[in-house]
Amino acid sequence: MNPFTSLAIYLTLFSGTLITLLSSHWLLAWAGLEMSMLAMIPILMNKTNPRSTEAASKYFLIQATASMILMMSTVMNFMNTGQWLLINPLTQIPSLMLTLALSMKMGLTPFHLWVPEVTQGTPLLSGLILLTWQKIAPISIMTQVAQSINFPLLMSMAILSILMGGWGGLNQTQLRKILAYSSIAHMGWMTAIIMFNPTLTVFNLTIYIILTINMFLLFYSNNTTSTLALSHTWNKFPLLTLITLTILMSLGGLPPLTGFIPKWMILKELVSNDSIIIPTAMAMMALLNLYFYTRLIYSTSLTLFPSSNSNKMKWQFEITKSTLLMPTIMTVSTLSLPLTPTMYSLN
Repeated sequence: MNPFTSLAIYLTLFSGTLITLLSSHWLLAWAGLEMSMLAMIPILMNKTNPRSTEAASKYFLIQATASMILMMSTVMNFMNTGQWLLINPLTQIPSLMLTLALSMKMGLTPFHLWVPEVTQGTPLLSGLILLTWQKIAPISIMTQVAQSINFPLLMSMAILSILMGGWGGLNQTQLRKILAYSSIAHMGWMTAIIMFNPTLTVFNLTIYIILTINMFLLFYSNNTTSTLALSHTWNKFPLLTLITLTILMSLGGLPPLTGFIPKWMILKELVSNDSIIIPTAMAMMALLNLYFYTRLIYSTSLTLFPSSNSNKMKWQFEITKSTLLMPTIMTVSTLSLPLTPTMYSLN
């Protein structure tokens, strides 16, 4: 891609999300979402092939449909109230339509099937942007209008997302699809708490983005896109194998790693709001995610696959791609648990 074209596309992507974050007017928030969506399409088609074209088409159709429903919701709300402000309470039907539109944009169940398909059809770095940066704008809108969201519908979709995010990833061998289903489950955790504590949703999103960036950088640095390729990294990049193990355990939410913090805080907040059954079900369904993370850990770090003696360990390890950010991100992804009291006081 031409450097000037690439600069314009990424600047539009960044500007669209920033406009949505800073706007208090529905039309500006909608325009920011549209800018991000249109800039994302050439990023998904960075390496042109039939699979990336299909992924970009699916992404465009889903996002355009969600934008249409979102605009219809805001217009109906304007007809009822005469205001375009985000903080203005929504009536019943616009609230329902807004919840559906934002759920489609984030990939919540039952609108989740596009997420693994689009992620699988794109390069690793494009998938990274799709699963991290593109979640910021819709979640920012949802946190601002949390009191106008249809709560029973959103909570039902959140619980189903945690279930389907774990269930869908059980039998996958493609790493991008596994991270896509992981994203669906994490979106369920974020939206489950958004009505009680929107700040905790933003904190959970921050931790999720850090962990996901780390995993994608690991896969990008050693050119692995499947479980089979990942299982052969022990004789090429032994240090990265150890890092992969710790980051996967952190993504699964195991203490004493960083990924345990948001799950702990969310469950504590739900219990504090006199909800027992929902956090219990969420904790049980999180075991599904932990299972397919454990599968990756087992195939990567706990087995030595048969090979000839001359090929078991290479005497020279070559990493051709830059990993400058990896030590910092890995440290934050694994060793932030002692900061939990400070983080909780800020919430």
